[in-house]
Amino acid sequence: MKNGRLNFAVIGCGALAQGQHIPNIANSPKTVLHTCCDLSDESLKICKDKFGALNIAKDWKAVISNPEIDAICLATTEKLRLPVIELAAQYKKPVYVEKPLATTLEEVYRIQNVVNESGIPFCVGHNRRSSPAMIEAHRIFRSQMDAPKHPAWRWNREPDRPVRSDDGIASMNVRINDDWYSWKSWVFDKTQAPHGPMLFEMTHFTDLCNWFMASAPVEVFAMETGMLNHAIIIKYAGGEIATLNMCGNGSFGYPKELYEMMGNGSVVVCDHMCEIRTAGIPDAPQVIKFPFINDKHPGVGTCGGINGWLEKKAAACHDAEAQGNQLLQFTAEPDKGHLHALNNFADQINCLHDDVCGVNDAVMATRVAFAAIKSAGENRVVKISEV
Repeated sequence: MKNGRLNFAVIGCGALAQGQHIPNIANSPKTVLHTCCDLSDESLKICKDKFGALNIAKDWKAVISNPEIDAICLATTEKLRLPVIELAAQYKKPVYVEKPLATTLEEVYRIQNVVNESGIPFCVGHNRRSSPAMIEAHRIFRSQMDAPKHPAWRWNREPDRPVRSDDGIASMNVRINDDWYSWKSWVFDKTQAPHGPMLFEMTHFTDLCNWFMASAPVEVFAMETGMLNHAIIIKYAGGEIATLNMCGNGSFGYPKELYEMMGNGSVVVCDHMCEIRTAGIPDAPQVIKFPFINDKHPGVGTCGGINGWLEKKAAACHDAEAQGNQLLQFTAEPDKGHLHALNNFADQINCLHDDVCGVNDAVMATRVAFAAIKSAGENRVVKISEV
């Protein structure tokens, strides 16, 4: 630990690590980018020259055993997750690992056992749990579910209506808009991603459904057309139902993620993690807007929220077309929680924060994804107990 900051080693320094974890670790007041470990000389040079890594290495075993290293950020492919976590556990080193945990349930359960038996601080990169917008949407919704309040204007047509056991039970809709033209070739390589986005993307959203519904998932039904379109229904022990529609034939000209939670006469909507809308909750604001990241068009869309994002996006797409540079389309991204997750995990290591996203929650999200994979393949409802 240097000046009270945790010395992190990043193992696996590819595009995701360079886009999020490495700069976040380098810039956080709670962490130090002590070592970057990768087999690529080019990646290591970038880590040192661009991000200021104090050390670079190729031997991950030596990195983990280095007594100067306080914690590990693991961003390799799933092929090199279990061995790294096992060795880190032996050295009692905390681990932040990208999702999904593994590509087989056998490895998922082995990782779970290693982490639980060792007791090391552990965080899985379901970063949306740490997005400011998602945290606030979750707080508002769970408060309404746990202690419901109803506005005076709620229409009670027949006060003597029959009692219903499913009265107030929560439900959730998730819509994911993606454009597969942006995907990298490894996505289509069965040796790298044997289950496609039904695993490597879906765990983000199954985790959020579990978090918002606050109940144990019991069964799943899924349908798919190839690897681009998926529809999934999750039923929970308390009767809650979540539906997920993930489409890879969409457009980056439109917001990617929409979450709609309903229950106890209320609605909470989190739109693209930049705006929350509520209805039916007396003490909740109708609209809450959140700041953007990397806003290259601060003079456009000054109204903020989802309408502001759409205006900024239109301006960015115009710039990209006019200048012949497709990358210019990216501007004013929502805060998906990457930096917050890292900082919260640093606090967790120092016993200042609860689990950010622990191994047991991550394993359950992964089990739901595997149940969906099995359901789509066999065209039937699959119980979570089967996986």
